[in-house]
Amino acid sequence: MKLVDNKATLSFSNGAPSVDLPVYAGNIGPDVIDIRKLYAQTGMFTYDPGFLSTASCQSAITYIDGDKGELLYRGYPIEQLATNCDYLDTCYLLLNGNLPNEGERKDFHKLVINHTMVHEQMQSFLKGFRRDAHPMAVLTGLVGAMSAFYHDSTDINNPEHRQIAAIRLIAKMPTLVAMAYKYGIGQPFVYPRNDLSYAGNFLRMMFANPCEDYVVNPVIERAVDRIFTLHADHEQNASTSTVRLCGSSGTNPFAAIAAGVACLWGPAHGGANEACLNMLEEIQASGGVSKVGEFMEKVKDKNSGVKLMGFGHRVYKNYDPRAKLMQETCNEVLAELGLENDPLFKLAKELEKIALEDDYFVQRKLYPNVDFYSGIVQRAIGIPVNLFTGIFALARTVGWIAQLNEMISDPEYKIGRPRQLFTGSVKRDVPPLAQR
Repeated sequence: MKLVDNKATLSFSNGAPSVDLPVYAGNIGPDVIDIRKLYAQTGMFTYDPGFLSTASCQSAITYIDGDKGELLYRGYPIEQLATNCDYLDTCYLLLNGNLPNEGERKDFHKLVINHTMVHEQMQSFLKGFRRDAHPMAVLTGLVGAMSAFYHDSTDINNPEHRQIAAIRLIAKMPTLVAMAYKYGIGQPFVYPRNDLSYAGNFLRMMFANPCEDYVVNPVIERAVDRIFTLHADHEQNASTSTVRLCGSSGTNPFAAIAAGVACLWGPAHGGANEACLNMLEEIQASGGVSKVGEFMEKVKDKNSGVKLMGFGHRVYKNYDPRAKLMQETCNEVLAELGLENDPLFKLAKELEKIALEDDYFVQRKLYPNVDFYSGIVQRAIGIPVNLFTGIFALARTVGWIAQLNEMISDPEYKIGRPRQLFTGSVKRDVPPLAQR
């Protein structure tokens, strides 16, 4: 962050003295006005619901240009990373700032893969949940409970503890997600294997059973790895901000990541691809492809209350750069599994066609986003809809950890304390009971 030869002057129409505010510039992206001393100088706060115009931190991890449809991890375009690297390469990059060389790559992959098992007692903890509990409810509990099972790495101010916790979280998250799935369907847990890739191991833990051998399909393996890579980080979104805010209190890394999991569960955030598939299934139940045109007309009618899920993005005012990559993967997976003519997927393709050609959607840039395609891919693979957000949490864990570590290492970091514009009652006395 560098001070630029510029300043912002805040003036008041009531005659109060104006205030000069420093302006800082990042390497790319908008400059920022430093308002840290605003309250001390003026007795006023800024008002920014949702923090849409507020930079809460300085970060060197992820950069998004929504107008250009650009997403960079540590400066590398997501398109190049998803094509030339795997998920664990991306994890190393996000955690360390640079891509690994051959030796570093081998060591990091081995380190993560060799720590995928979880404490055996976590099975007993898991059995305290109802079988029909939502996987995200289970996952929130399991991640939070890791601090009880791995209490030797809970000091967030100790760099060594943070590194150990990072590897444990990245390595064990696929195991926990698979355990939550197996528990829900009443199947035995499948232990991880060190001779498989990160994505291949996850697929085996999800879909293998003791009755027969499970062979990982390389097309599906690549698809899952790409889903992980595309969701690894996304700048200061709601769940990442939650992890930072939670971690700013000094709580342990497992608790901070559990807070991120809980935040991600919301349908406006990580639950978007689940909401998208639910929308497709509702259209299918009402008549399928023949009803797509009618559905899209309802979407155009603001009074209908019908929402189009999986299209457009709050940040990207252009095409979501992850969507094109996921579209390619979606077509590969459907072809590999022979599902091109599956009724639900044909319905999804018709929705996609209308959104890309109809002027109403094109003008509003309501392009299919990454959630639209990743939801289709996951359903085709056999992942149940209610586990989609769990997969998202698995992938995003490394981003949360990288952001948390960056915050703790920042000498300017403080415990989070947002302000408010108070609109409640002014000070008043408590009346006697008979007069209330």
